[in-house]
Amino acid sequence: MKLGMLHLFENPVGHTEHEVVKNQIELMIEAERLGYDSVWPAEHHFSEYGYCASPQVSLAAVAARTSRIRLGTGIVILPFHHPVRVAEDFAFIDLMSDGRVDFGVGRGYQPTEYKGFGLDQTKSREMFFESLDIIKKCWTEDRFSYQGQFWQFDDICVRPKPLQQPHPPIYMACLSPGTFEVAGRQGYDVMMSTVFGLTPEAARQGLADYKRGRAEAGLDPDGGKIACLVMVYPGKTREAARKTFGPRVDWYYHTIAKYVAPPKGQQDVAGYEGYGEARDLAASLKFEDIVDGTSVICGEPEYCTEKLLTMARDFGFDELLCWTRIGGLENAKVLSAMELLGTDIIPAVRKASLSAAA
Repeated sequence: MKLGMLHLFENPVGHTEHEVVKNQIELMIEAERLGYDSVWPAEHHFSEYGYCASPQVSLAAVAARTSRIRLGTGIVILPFHHPVRVAEDFAFIDLMSDGRVDFGVGRGYQPTEYKGFGLDQTKSREMFFESLDIIKKCWTEDRFSYQGQFWQFDDICVRPKPLQQPHPPIYMACLSPGTFEVAGRQGYDVMMSTVFGLTPEAARQGLADYKRGRAEAGLDPDGGKIACLVMVYPGKTREAARKTFGPRVDWYYHTIAKYVAPPKGQQDVAGYEGYGEARDLAASLKFEDIVDGTSVICGEPEYCTEKLLTMARDFGFDELLCWTRIGGLENAKVLSAMELLGTDIIPAVRKASLSAAA
């Protein structure tokens, strides 16, 4: 199992913006020393939910101070950007990092963000796929023209090209059922999450759809990488870990409930079916009610190891993206949890997985 970490850059507790940025960059750099395989800053705008307006800027800073760790994005919200500039930025980072970029993309879900940019959220699906099509052309074709609904180009030559060939791995955020098959058909890797209510049954169905999509496109159905975002916080004891992490998880669900759904009347438009229900569910969730389920893993190392083994089997993922720095959790506490994950828990998970396979 690969081990990565999501970075939201959130600020609910009165830190300065300078402190938030410096703390999160420190955690991403420390991740390499602690044996992590990847870091994944997440793009957000206009609220305390997340300050990272440009994952590429943060990853450029990390690339300059690391040599091994993969540089993922969790995610870039493509409808908010000009696709050529996105292609240029990430090709440049891929070159400066010696080919370490993992390109995670999605179309976002927060009405506040779409409103802030003056964009029609109901057109996000079309904007997303058109943008991604253009980015791949920028990376793989010497020159191209394009006549789309949102962007038009006439015989352009985009430089630089990424180091990884044919391009950096593309991870597509898969939340709604139909997106898994689309990701498979396009040959993308999958980024899913138990945080948003994904069940083992839904994950198995989604991955079956993913395999079918790959097979129908002439790709190896067993190929592709599956990353899963999970809230994870280990501690020396279960009681101490949950006392620390519980209030942070409660902050998260209380906060996302304010931002998750489109306005009434648009909640069943353009693929946003069920988002109103997701908002209501998030508002009702409490750490004490979900901590022993699949959304959160929190306890002593032995407990976390067993939970991860079970979840990896039930959900079918091979890359764990830990959401550990939530709700302004202090760096010292985050680093303590990261060290347990990197030195004790994930090595034990890998050893047990290899034994089971043998």
